[in-house]
Amino acid sequence: AADAVDGDVRGAFEAELAQYLCARHAVGVASGTDALELALRACDVGRGDEVITVSHTAVATVCAIGRTGATPVLVDIDRTTYTMSPAAAAAAITPHTRAIVPVHLYGHPADMESLSRLAQEHNLRLIEDAAQAIDARYGDRPTGTWRDAAALSFYPTKNLGACGDAGAVVTNDDHLAARVKSLRCYGQRQR
Repeated sequence: AADAVDGDVRGAFEAELAQYLCARHAVGVASGTDALELALRACDVGRGDEVITVSHTAVATVCAIGRTGATPVLVDIDRTTYTMSPAAAAAAITPHTRAIVPVHLYGHPADMESLSRLAQEHNLRLIEDAAQAIDARYGDRPTGTWRDAAALSFYPTKNLGACGDAGAVVTNDDHLAARVKSLRCYGQRQR
């Protein structure tokens, strides 16, 4: 980000990342776990809510859901793709379900068309765990641009690694991006 204005390297990286992923916003955060937690919080997911995700994931996915106060509901994977089974997700929906968090694993995206339709039909938030899938595509669309938001991780072992830990929330929703920016700074809108 050599063209960073006034030393705003993070802002330049966020803009370049959003453009690269064909998204309106990329909001840098401390880690992939924080990205998922803040995306959920920005969608008003919290205590008393249930969030459907897969059992075949890193513990960070479940920890991020738990840090919001919501209850993780683990569902099975599709035996071919090793990602969330849309049928299993549909069977797990209850009146307390507020979000679905599919995990794109090993660069392979979940069935985003089916999961997006499911989320829309039940008025649920859909937040992609794309920690291992930056630049992956489902059809002609990049992961992270299917519904509400996606969480990216730049942990050194990920597809795009940082020198330490880092992450980002990717979204096309202006309001959600503004909420994540506020939440990453303890609710502050300006210093």
